[in-house]
Amino acid sequence: MRAWDLFLEAEYKKPYFTSLHFFLAARRTEGVIIYPSEKELFASFELTPFEKIKVVILGQDPYHGEGQAHGLCFSVRDGYKIPPSLRNIFKELHSDLG
Repeated sequence: MRAWDLFLEAEYKKPYFTSLHFFLAARRTEGVIIYPSEKELFASFELTPFEKIKVVILGQDPYHGEGQAHGLCFSVRDGYKIPPSLRNIFKELHSDLG
């Protein structure tokens, strides 16, 4: 079992989580487009080993459009317009680090 799965195992079993999982699955079956895609929903866990985490940044409003919401917070795919929140992060990084 992967480290993320061990860390989140108890959460996966809670009623709210299973209810949300079934709700989203039903909506997708009805043809509703949900971002990120089911395949990309936990992309951050696939790309970032649990043991390598040093900091967690929580965002207020998730990205919700095609090319923006792809499973990674504060990230958009190449070729898509950068949202204001991400532009501000880049601006502050440049201001602090040059």
